[in-house]
Amino acid sequence: MNEFFIGMIGTLVIGGGVWFWLKLKRNKSVKEILVFSSIEQLRAIGQLSAYKVMTKEIVTETDHTWGEIGTRYLSWVLSKKKMAMIFEFVIDFRYNLQSPLFKITETGDATYSITMPPCDYEVHIRDIRFYDEQGSKLLPWLLPDLLNGFLTTGFSEEDKNKLIDAAKGHAEKQALELINNIQSEVQKSAKSTLESISHAFGVKQIDFSFTPPSATELNVAVSENLAAAS
Repeated sequence: MNEFFIGMIGTLVIGGGVWFWLKLKRNKSVKEILVFSSIEQLRAIGQLSAYKVMTKEIVTETDHTWGEIGTRYLSWVLSKKKMAMIFEFVIDFRYNLQSPLFKITETGDATYSITMPPCDYEVHIRDIRFYDEQGSKLLPWLLPDLLNGFLTTGFSEEDKNKLIDAAKGHAEKQALELINNIQSEVQKSAKSTLESISHAFGVKQIDFSFTPPSATELNVAVSENLAAAS
């Protein structure tokens, strides 16, 4: 039954729909969060992409999530060079429909019970740029002359990697906060879509249960332009 269900929905693609902007101001930081609450794609590989969050944060001062290396470099750039950092990342919420924890049980005449596996999360840092308040222009991430006059020995590959690791740590912390806040919305989106598909095939009623994760594990990826920056 699971194989039939996955095959049935594997070719369905549902495009954008409901979205909203949320702006928050906290500790001299501004966030813009774009939330897609529609299903993006149901792939033949059995991945149900149920929710996507795109967030943009304007950072004027660093906190502990950037670690010692962030404090060492970024605090100087933001304060002495009078810069603001624009930090963008995306969170994908997905369910693996090929997981053995995904189960469909027939409970009566055209009624079923579906057990969903734990939600998987993918975090992708899209971009980090600096805004020059005096020059009113955007600057690339880790522009060498941002650090001129501060690092007498230059900015090494090791330093760059440490800053990228600090950015990943910051994204992970921010993502965990968002994940905990919108978990019910993610489940509602998955239920709504699977119910719509099932009803089209004559199913009258579906009861859902969601497997809670034992621990939230995040895979934070970095875009190629950031990894290649020097």
